[in-house]
Amino acid sequence: MADQYYDPKDLRKFGKITEWSEELGNKFFDYYGAVFQEGELTQREKSLIALAVAHTEQCPYCIDAYTKDGLQRGITNKEMMEAVHVGAAIKSGATLVHGVMMMNKVNKLDG
Repeated sequence: MADQYYDPKDLRKFGKITEWSEELGNKFFDYYGAVFQEGELTQREKSLIALAVAHTEQCPYCIDAYTKDGLQRGITNKEMMEAVHVGAAIKSGATLVHGVMMMNKVNKLDG
């Protein structure tokens, strides 16, 4: 098997990012932890959002982490796939709506 750029074992090393910048790393982890606490959204809902974003950002580490997290929270494979489709639809729409900028530029140059 060929070496991969993304090594799934690296996800376990995530906490080590504080080694080269302890203050900022700790601030990130404090923020990250606070964001995922139960609030107006449940931790289950936040896990689904994170999974969808992980796919739109194409982060294999996040996909692994939030797939596992979702399964541990009782999220079904169908719910996960629906969340991924929601993310894909938003990403596609965001790309397409920028076509208006292109249309505006063409109209300006042709006008």
